[in-house]
Amino acid sequence: MTVPSLMGVFAHPDDESLAAGGVLAQHAAAGAHTAVVTVTWSPDSHRAGELAEALRILGAGEPRMLGYADHRIPSSAPGQPRLCDAPLDEAVERVVAHLRAFHPDIVLTHDAYGSSGHPDHIRTHQVVLLAVHAAGLEDLYPQAGPPWQPSALCLSAHPHSGARDLGDLVAGVGKRLRTVPDDMITATIDVRPWIAQKWAAIHAHQSEAARARSLPGLLSGLPARARERILATEWFIRHELTPTPGGPRELTA
Repeated sequence: MTVPSLMGVFAHPDDESLAAGGVLAQHAAAGAHTAVVTVTWSPDSHRAGELAEALRILGAGEPRMLGYADHRIPSSAPGQPRLCDAPLDEAVERVVAHLRAFHPDIVLTHDAYGSSGHPDHIRTHQVVLLAVHAAGLEDLYPQAGPPWQPSALCLSAHPHSGARDLGDLVAGVGKRLRTVPDDMITATIDVRPWIAQKWAAIHAHQSEAARARSLPGLLSGLPARARERILATEWFIRHELTPTPGGPRELTA
């Protein structure tokens, strides 16, 4: 069976590794084409170099950065608007262009909560939701290339019952993990065989790992076994976008 190609579209450098590093590594190891679009931070920022190393570890190609400013860090992209302030239509078109150029079978992004409720995560979810539908329609954004319709959109999420350890970890620094009802989860992926790659990719974001209150920083402070327990499973809410001959193409479990 052909392994479906994946494109992740995430708000910040490190989101790809935290939310879907295991799935990206897994599919790359199986011979699938994988890629990541990062919506915020400038391509000439220090975090772009960290992102390039993380993607190398995951086998996900070169960085594809839209270059909007982080909601809370205007210096992340000097002279550029914050993602949440940018015209929605413009951001959608830019994601559509990447979808049409790469031809992913499955697109990965944040769920409607953005897991943490970060405004950039939520806006990225909204942009990608529109873009995956627009990408297959020839009369929308014709200048962005010939139409291409992904077969599925998978939203990274955390179920109520499966994320207590992570929830407790972030609560310790006054943050909240926003979880979804268990029955909303449609794909539960055991990524333990790729946990070393996933952790190496997370830790490649060294500026984040050095921050005590960031998730990479919090994970860095845990014993290896506790950290692996948190990172060993990735959950998604899958939305079919188009019928596939022979049945739907699944994320490899």
